[in-house]
Amino acid sequence: MVSLYSFFFLIGSVYGIGEKTISIGSSASWEFIDRKQGIIEASGIRPQPVLVLASAASGFVPADPFSIYKYPNESSLDLHLSFDEGRSVRFADSRGRYDVLTSPELDFSPDPMARMGAGAAMFTGKSVPDGSEGPLVLKPRLNALFAPGSHVRDFSIEFWVFPQNLQNGELVLSMQSVKTNSPGGYINQRVQCAVLGNKLNWTFSGFFFSPGERDHKSISVSGPLLLNRTWSHHLIRFDADIGLLEYLVDGRLEALEYASSTGREGGEVYTPVIGENCRIILGGRFSGLMDEFRVYSGYIEKAVLTRYSDREGRVESRTFDMGRLSSRVLKIEAYGGRTSNSAGRVRNEYAGNGALRFSDHAEMRFFIRLSDSSYRWGEWIPFTPGTELRNFSGRFVQLAVDFYPSGDGETSPYLSELRLVYMPAEPPPPPSFVNIVAKDGAVELSWRASPSRDVGGYFVYYGTAKGEYFGVMSPIDVGNGTSVLIEGLKNGTLYYFAVAAYGKPDYWEYDFVPEPGEFSREVAARPLLSSGKGWLNEPH
Repeated sequence: MVSLYSFFFLIGSVYGIGEKTISIGSSASWEFIDRKQGIIEASGIRPQPVLVLASAASGFVPADPFSIYKYPNESSLDLHLSFDEGRSVRFADSRGRYDVLTSPELDFSPDPMARMGAGAAMFTGKSVPDGSEGPLVLKPRLNALFAPGSHVRDFSIEFWVFPQNLQNGELVLSMQSVKTNSPGGYINQRVQCAVLGNKLNWTFSGFFFSPGERDHKSISVSGPLLLNRTWSHHLIRFDADIGLLEYLVDGRLEALEYASSTGREGGEVYTPVIGENCRIILGGRFSGLMDEFRVYSGYIEKAVLTRYSDREGRVESRTFDMGRLSSRVLKIEAYGGRTSNSAGRVRNEYAGNGALRFSDHAEMRFFIRLSDSSYRWGEWIPFTPGTELRNFSGRFVQLAVDFYPSGDGETSPYLSELRLVYMPAEPPPPPSFVNIVAKDGAVELSWRASPSRDVGGYFVYYGTAKGEYFGVMSPIDVGNGTSVLIEGLKNGTLYYFAVAAYGKPDYWEYDFVPEPGEFSREVAARPLLSSGKGWLNEPH
């Protein structure tokens, strides 16, 4: 059963007399949106929260069975820091495999500066307090990919970074552990991603071991020149079958090395072995933002780089009751615009009321469905906001909006308000000239038909007290006639009667429930025996 909800009415001089408005969004909030898919509420774009596409989730693509590469699936996601929690002290690994420790020097940057989702981690570059290993420290649990003693095969590490200054020596990422090598000996293991000459340089020291762990080797790879205050995506990935380590920036392959005995494809493949007391430290000496830090126990061939996915988002409103059957929707206004965050520069364009389709192919499409029954709906019908709607009638109404990103995935449309303008249906006026004739155990009623063309029939109400008509048999649906004989009444009892007209549905409804209008004038009659004998002569 479709639940009915109260809604916010705005009734004013903006629209015609008798017209009413349902306002969704803006100062009325989005509480009347019943379902959301791929849509979030965002602040900072307009004075009130707006609906906008959710950011794309950076990660893997579906497997291609003919590819020579291996694709991870959802279970290969080992660590995920979204930085969307609103406060840095709440940052957590969504996979639950790493403990997250933060210092007061770590801050939170809200959307729209974030690259993905609702926020990003903000690193200040300041020294951390004594006793703290870094602004954000990850400690692997026993089920983590980089847990002490783990023999790792394929892995991928990816994140978005927005540097503030790109100073030499800034440490974006550091992984440290200690691995015993022989009785009494040990190896300091380090993985570092640091700024060097306006580039990010990756160094793997004591990380890759030969079969049997008799030997280890160090590998370094470096990326392209980066720009200050610009988001860039970084992906380091390893294929254990051939020992291939690759570094990609913004989806482009920038460097590769082989962790093998020969330093190229072929020979013995060296793979990671994790020592004791492993720690991953983010932003040890770094000033800027980081977003969507992820670790996979698999090889990512293609990361999602756009801010918004190519899938549409959708919202559907609650069911609104316009009061009576055959109420008419006159117009629906939609207010909104588009928003983008390109290279860290936020741009919001307010378009006002209209079709809300943009030159970069970001757009919203609008749909409505109506019914005189709260149990059964027709198809969704597209409409253009701001235009006059014809032949859109029913008692119950729902609205839906589909959101589509721009062709490059960097722009999203946003919706700030919907206004539904409608005219509640007026019930047919009551019939006039109601006449009544008393009979033996019955009365005969007749009336002049209601002047409305939309009359579906009449209800006759009666009772034994003035204005109290609702009993076991009352009301009686007499159809479209203008007279009725009501039998089975008790002689000598005074009965009161009124007639009301009801409307007809716009189309056939198997569960149509008539809605009566106002009562006619009340008439009264007392049924009597035609012989004039008293009640003592009636059979008992």
